[in-house]
Amino acid sequence: MEQWISDNLDKAAEIARLGLCDRCLGRMFGKLGECMTNDVRGRMIREALAENGIEAPAEEFCPLCENVFDMVGRFAEAAAEKVNEVESDNFLIGTKVEPEITKREKDIVAEHGLENAEGIKSELNREIGKIAILSIRRPVEFKNPQVVACVDTRFAEVELDIAPLFIAGRYNKFSREIPQTIWPCRVCHGKGCDHCHGKGKMYPTSVQEIIGDVAVGMCGGKEHFFHGMGREDIDARMLGDGRPFVLEISDPKVRNIDLEELRRRSDNDLAAFRDLHFVKREAVERYKGAASDKVYHVHVIADGKVNKERVIEVALSFKNANIDQRTPRRVEHRRADLVRRRRIHWVKADAIGEDSFDLELETDSGTYVKEFVSGDDGRSVPSFSERLGMPCKVETLDVLAIDYHEG
Repeated sequence: MEQWISDNLDKAAEIARLGLCDRCLGRMFGKLGECMTNDVRGRMIREALAENGIEAPAEEFCPLCENVFDMVGRFAEAAAEKVNEVESDNFLIGTKVEPEITKREKDIVAEHGLENAEGIKSELNREIGKIAILSIRRPVEFKNPQVVACVDTRFAEVELDIAPLFIAGRYNKFSREIPQTIWPCRVCHGKGCDHCHGKGKMYPTSVQEIIGDVAVGMCGGKEHFFHGMGREDIDARMLGDGRPFVLEISDPKVRNIDLEELRRRSDNDLAAFRDLHFVKREAVERYKGAASDKVYHVHVIADGKVNKERVIEVALSFKNANIDQRTPRRVEHRRADLVRRRRIHWVKADAIGEDSFDLELETDSGTYVKEFVSGDDGRSVPSFSERLGMPCKVETLDVLAIDYHEG
């Protein structure tokens, strides 16, 4: 007799007298004994009890699991069929069990103080998976599975939980008339109304939709979500090497899509994409949380005739200059009213005319460039307008570079 059985013989007799099947009996001591399944463990316990004159046969219909393990082969077949409908590098089996069964099990464990019991869901997951993997032919992944087949053991039905697909890259936005992401209608909030002409959104398309719609089609996915490293205003262009982003596709049936084809099918006169590559979920927070310096080009209109030398002098005065910016009036309806300190690294002036000029400047992440130029009625200090001595405003703005290097 194995030592672990001998040490638990009295308790094993109590449990066996409940008429449990071999699997359920063995599972009550599932963390004891090595290299055996619970049905083997249960048979060993019953044999040891018989050797000690204790007869406790299993009932034909197990009062705990209700003979659910007789269906494991069918569950495995259904799970494999579902998983094989989608593309993935790995999989995992999960189960839903009749609540009354799990309650009975918890009651037995608690009443008899069974510290080494294994849960029925754990055993079902394992046993179904052992059979299903023969047809699925993909490795099991416990930590970050790409697809989980959840078997409802009450009805032998299987639902797939497919992990999202994440594609990172950079985008250029050439239009001053589209936003980065879908902008729901302010009036109907996406339902469709007269204000938005039934479209449910404020703008006909967005950078997100230009690439996201194509990606969803290629992946056989459900929805797309766009995570940009910051965003430019709708009337601003994103030039240079582009802005880093992560595109998330939910419920993808195909994962290994051709990213060059995605780029080719997405590029148009409004936006273009580059450096597309697959990333893990963790990249979303990394991209969204990155604080990267940015280089801008702005065309400025002054309220009066400007002096060329003075414009150049003011531009040079902002070398490594700190400015305080209170939340601009144009965004205060959606952002906390705070004063944020930002740094202007350098400013260069060019194309200076009678009442206009161009500026190229590098700033901290999160700097409101339009307000730095205008002063925003004193909410941004010091400002270019203040030092120049006349009101100025940005007519056009382009983002030229975002200083981010993926580690």
